[in-house]
Amino acid sequence: MQPSTTPKRLIIAITGATGSVYGVRLLEVLRDLPEVETHLMISEAGVLNLHQEMDFKRKDVETLADVVHNVRDVGASIASGSFLSDGMIIAPCSMKTLASVAHGMSDNLITRAADVVLKERRRLVLMVRETPLNLAHLRNMTAVTEMGGIIFPPLPGFYQRPQSIAEMVDHTVGRVLDMFAVPHQLTPRWHGMK
Repeated sequence: MQPSTTPKRLIIAITGATGSVYGVRLLEVLRDLPEVETHLMISEAGVLNLHQEMDFKRKDVETLADVVHNVRDVGASIASGSFLSDGMIIAPCSMKTLASVAHGMSDNLITRAADVVLKERRRLVLMVRETPLNLAHLRNMTAVTEMGGIIFPPLPGFYQRPQSIAEMVDHTVGRVLDMFAVPHQLTPRWHGMK
């Protein structure tokens, strides 16, 4: 992984899988960290899910980001390897987006930015959401992993005995932020069995 930019730059994409709360919570946490600059994209299906799952409009989420990019603008700054970033998180990541990344489709700015992150050997985390998984999904996950991406299904951990959905979301978001060395206090650290 390349040295961190100053400020740390993270690209966040929200796509059309269930679990838009993960992308929104990431942006909420990162907004409060002046040392992190966020670049956001939301797919059209992602906008539908934000409305369905959270009663949010696109603008409600866009206000959480430092920079917002149109998914159709494949000429945006983040479409170039010369744009320095610390990586990208797709939260949630639909199976369509996973397939496009796995096969280098670069058919919109989300998949182009992911392709750039991979080719520049930066960290790419895909919070894939689907169940059950078919063989195409599994093969696409394997392909992305072989390219250096990280498949991170947002599965809740119960060893901390979460008391709410918000605690489960925070635990997962905290684990993702750990992958980018972003400090947080979203969840207690594991100190072994009691």
